[in-house]
Amino acid sequence: MHYTPAELIHLYQLKPHPEGGYYNETYRSSETFSGKALPQRFTGDRYFSTAIYFLLVQGNFSVFHRIKSDECWHFYAGQTLNIYIISADSSLQIVRLGNNIRKGEVFQFVVPANAWFASAPDKNSIYSFVGCTVSPGFDFTDFEIADRSELIKLFPQHKDLVTQLTRK
Repeated sequence: MHYTPAELIHLYQLKPHPEGGYYNETYRSSETFSGKALPQRFTGDRYFSTAIYFLLVQGNFSVFHRIKSDECWHFYAGQTLNIYIISADSSLQIVRLGNNIRKGEVFQFVVPANAWFASAPDKNSIYSFVGCTVSPGFDFTDFEIADRSELIKLFPQHKDLVTQLTRK
């Protein structure tokens, strides 16, 4: 059975995400890592893991951002989602999250901690309904939305993509 984006928003109680799209946190572990046990990039205790549903519809995108943890993306429904990752060495990787494995799509992909990344439904996709699992768990203090001009200074070879996947 196929659902419309409006039905998914209603059924899963999705709300707007600051990076774009809609989300709902579905899991936050009950236990935490001590900040003393975590790498120095973390400023305090963190939950073991968190998980969300995430929906992007055609014409919307998740802006370039980074977090301090690894983030595992899972494909659920809809069509292809492109994830754009710029590595510290300036290389660009485009991962196609989806269910068409014959066309190189994958059901899961891990974006490494501290990588700049963005996502958008493929040009032929109506929507992409995915999930994200983060460990140590997601905390908004670990979340940084890219400044367009600063990201272009860092990665001038990706200026067009950065311009397309950032907001003023």
